[in-house]
Amino acid sequence: MNQIFEQQFETDPEEEQVLISLRPKVLSEYIGQESIRSNLTICIQAAKKRREPIEHLILYGPPGLGKTTLANIIANEMGSNIRVTSGPAIERAGDLASILTNLEDNDILFIDEIHRLNRNIEEVLYPAMEDYAIDLVLGKGPSAKTMRIDLPRFTLVGATTKIGALSSPLRDRFGVTLRLDFYSPEELIEIVKRAAIILNVNIDKPGLEEISKRARRTPRIANRILKRVRDYALVKHQGSITGKIAKEALSNLEIDNLGLDKSDREYLTAIIDKFSGGPVGVETIAATIAEDRDTIEDVIEPYLLQIGFIDRTRRGRIVTKAAYEHLSKSYIDKQGRLL
Repeated sequence: MNQIFEQQFETDPEEEQVLISLRPKVLSEYIGQESIRSNLTICIQAAKKRREPIEHLILYGPPGLGKTTLANIIANEMGSNIRVTSGPAIERAGDLASILTNLEDNDILFIDEIHRLNRNIEEVLYPAMEDYAIDLVLGKGPSAKTMRIDLPRFTLVGATTKIGALSSPLRDRFGVTLRLDFYSPEELIEIVKRAAIILNVNIDKPGLEEISKRARRTPRIANRILKRVRDYALVKHQGSITGKIAKEALSNLEIDNLGLDKSDREYLTAIIDKFSGGPVGVETIAATIAEDRDTIEDVIEPYLLQIGFIDRTRRGRIVTKAAYEHLSKSYIDKQGRLL
């Protein structure tokens, strides 16, 4: 979806509350990610039989695939409370110590963007995850003393879009590592259908298919597109969503038939027009299209890689023939070769 929409919704509490209401609460309601559902079911049932907290988990994958939803489902299935924070929000070791000491037995601590934790703060987590204790240093210099504080038995659930950015000592302390994949069009249709029922939106099968195929194989984007199409149908038509109305609304949002938005097209055309299709480094691309590197790597590129529109090489990014063909026939000669 257009990055302007993405950034706006991230900071809109009312919009976020609506999206939260669309999230499944238990594993039986969760659509897709069959391998993860199966593994989590076993982990949760085993933990309940042992009457112990579930093992520490790390969830990784592109944004919008359901990491936060799964963390809340784990808490619901375990009958536990969940405390939610993020790597950037924990600025000092004392902040993390305060969070940990306020947990109760079997609580879930969910840290989003855990790869952005400061290395010094990570060290507080090591004994907390292994021994359910933290070591606090009191005083400074030669007179400094270390005091160990016992913690309740809790479960840390970490979420990240960059599993490789985690330090090895932290990554190795997670007992379960789960990777979320992009969703199939069929799974997205079921997700949009479920959301439409919750939002009381009347939508036909072509409408479901149109929204699903343009949602970048991502549930969060599918739900947001549904809300925008619902608004368009309400204002421009009678409220019901058909395939034709969905196409009109998505065209109005500048989302094409593969789910590419204005930012995606700017990214691709910048590489093609200014750098002859690549290879070109990500920092150069970021400067060219006035976008930050994290947005390019975490939001724009994963889907383009998934559909085969770009390649990452040691020398930089390269636009593939498939992207040329999708963007414009003017990049292709009569024999189908790149110009």
